[in-house]
Order: sequence, then structure tokens, then C-alpha cells
Amino acid sequence: MTGSGVLLAVLTVQGAMMAFDELYFHRKRGLGRWERVGHPLDTLTMVACLGWVLLVAPSRAAIMSYAALATFSCVFVTKDEWVHARHCSAGEHWVHALLFLVHPMTLAAVAVVWPALHGRSSTHVAWIEGDRLVPPVVMGQLALAAAFCVYQAAYWNLPWRRASPGR
Repeated sequence: MTGSGVLLAVLTVQGAMMAFDELYFHRKRGLGRWERVGHPLDTLTMVACLGWVLLVAPSRAAIMSYAALATFSCVFVTKDEWVHARHCSAGEHWVHALLFLVHPMTLAAVAVVWPALHGRSSTHVAWIEGDRLVPPVVMGQLALAAAFCVYQAAYWNLPWRRASPGR
């Protein structure tokens, strides 16, 4: 399998799980204020990571910065668990647990293909070299994540949003 194939597989799994969580569980139970604000911010942390690897070529300082962004993102997405403990079904908790596993895997996969985004070879990851689909896959994911962030903010916070169940 190519580098873009592995990356696309991880991104597809994460995207499908996010879509299921959003379109089934969140719409079924509604979101309180904390989640209506917090979920778009979760997505924004992913947008920051994707934007970083697209805009900045890997270097020692850039890698350390990405590690900090990715670590922050992985910790930040757990901030809602005290709310989820009171409002989520067992099935939604399970989906969240899977997302907590896939999130760092996605960020790690993006880090692995990062040199290919800037035309650099990676001697320890030879199967990525020359894979011309890596940049469009990462750019596409950035566009999807940014669009999802806008959707989350608009759907849950603008006046036409569905009423939340008393939270």
C-alpha cells in the first residue's frame, strides 16, 4: 500500500466515526452550550495540525512545534468527558473511546507523510517517496476539517439550530 493509501485509510476511518457521532448521537440527544462551543474548537485543533504540516517544512523546530500541537490536540479533545459522563449513552461513549484511539493515529500518520508534502525524501519511510497523492490527500483533509468546523459552529450555535434538551 502507498503512503497516500495508508493515510487515506486512517483519515477515512476517523472521518466516518466523526460523521456517525455527529449525525447520529449528537443530533439524537442535542448538545449543551459547553459542547456547542467545544466541539468546533476540537476540530480547530486538527485544522491547526494539518495547516502546520502543509505550510511549514519539517525541521527540528517545526517537528517539535508539531509535536506540541498534536499533543495539545489529543489532550484537548478529552475536555468534554465530564459532560459526556452525564449525557451520553454507552454506544456514544464507545464511539468516543474509538475516536480517542484514532485521533493520535491520524496525527502520527500525517507526521509520517510530512516530508513528502515538501518534496523531501524520508529514508526511514521509503514507501512514501514519490507518492504524488500525499499532498492532495492532506489538503483535502484540511478542507474537510475546516468545513466541518464551520458546520459545527453554524449548525449548533446559529438561531436555526435544533433546540438542546434542557442543557
